[in-house]
Amino acid sequence: MVFDPSSLDFVDAGVPVPVRASTILPAVRENIELRTADGLTLVGELALPADGVIRATLITLHPLPTHGGFMDSHVYKKASYRLPALAGIAVLRFNTRGTASPRGTSEGSFEEGIGERLDVDAAVQFAVDRGLPNRWLVGWSFGTELVLKYGAVAPVAQQVEGAVLLSPPLHRAVDADLAAWASSGKPLTVLVPEFDDYLQPEAATARFSLVPQAKLVAVDGAKHLWVGEKYAARALNEISSTVLGAPVELPGDWHGAVAALPA
Repeated sequence: MVFDPSSLDFVDAGVPVPVRASTILPAVRENIELRTADGLTLVGELALPADGVIRATLITLHPLPTHGGFMDSHVYKKASYRLPALAGIAVLRFNTRGTASPRGTSEGSFEEGIGERLDVDAAVQFAVDRGLPNRWLVGWSFGTELVLKYGAVAPVAQQVEGAVLLSPPLHRAVDADLAAWASSGKPLTVLVPEFDDYLQPEAATARFSLVPQAKLVAVDGAKHLWVGEKYAARALNEISSTVLGAPVELPGDWHGAVAALPA
């Protein structure tokens, strides 16, 4: 059964509530479908600020689906739970081709990051068509490869402001892709965990030196999957700061109604 975000039950306890991993803050949430140029339907969710004031838009690209990555990978799920209410940021999540989650399964099959170019195009075009402002790509692991390969070339390059990368492995993305980002001049924030499994800060600094405008942030103690509330919160703070153009530290408590996923 496909999860319907409108089924969430929000309750106001009348006292400040700690924002925990499962805490869902108010937003306008809807299940969406994206249509790719090669005829596939991809499933996703859009979460918008409840007051209608959108300060920025995240278009998220998830980790490797053949290793458990999907639109509900925890940093993205927490982004959709928190950022519309805490920062006025819209969050678009979706399953790339062939990927499944409680939202449903996107048509097609995994194409090693090649056919997925059309998935990126479709997601960005959806955000454009909906009039969502200040659009930023956010990639995590495999998602960073898609950002680096396709975010700085047409049509996406003309439709987004820049990008944030979490745990870039730089497996599929090559120096030519980094050179395209350099030529674009678009901002690129790169979050690199100290104990990443694939690319740690020292090596990342050397690789991303090809992109003069890249801002590399080494995150002490973090690992590739950003496990632990401390590291997920740090990632969300860095993402929010980048797309809003000013330092952001999201509050740890919420005054108002909250919901949680049904058991």
